[in-house]
Amino acid sequence: MLRQLRLALQAGIVTEPAPHASELERVGDRLRTEIARRFGRSLAIRQVDAGSCNGCELEIAGLAGPHYDLERFGLHVVASPRHADCLLVTGPVTRNMAEALRRTWEATPAPKLVIAVGDCGRDGGIFRGAYAVVGAVGDVLPVDAVIPGCPPSPAALLAGLLDAIGRLG
Repeated sequence: MLRQLRLALQAGIVTEPAPHASELERVGDRLRTEIARRFGRSLAIRQVDAGSCNGCELEIAGLAGPHYDLERFGLHVVASPRHADCLLVTGPVTRNMAEALRRTWEATPAPKLVIAVGDCGRDGGIFRGAYAVVGAVGDVLPVDAVIPGCPPSPAALLAGLLDAIGRLG
């Protein structure tokens, strides 16, 4: 035990410094301002996996971590589409999820925003044309915005959300 403690003290701190967050803060501040202006409160997001590989979900989960902390920017993930303002849909839409995705969209109160996340959500990605895939999110639902990437980083997701909210009339 003492040997391990001695080695740890000799090694010192070996982690990388925290990334510079100035760009993140600028995007986050703009996002918070737009959300407050457009909605007058937080933006409630329901994330829907329509058949993805879970790469996009990992990046979306990163938004909830301490570095990005999406709640400080006025974003709130909700468990029910009945409480949502926005559907954040990942993956190509599989045959098994097409009807569930339509029902989720119908359960979301109007006005609603639909954002397709990742290359698979945009056009089917590498799964396009597969026997189990209906198509892209836009083939099943009306899509308001797309956040490209495979998978998009948490910073790209925040920028994409800002862009999508900015497009609202």
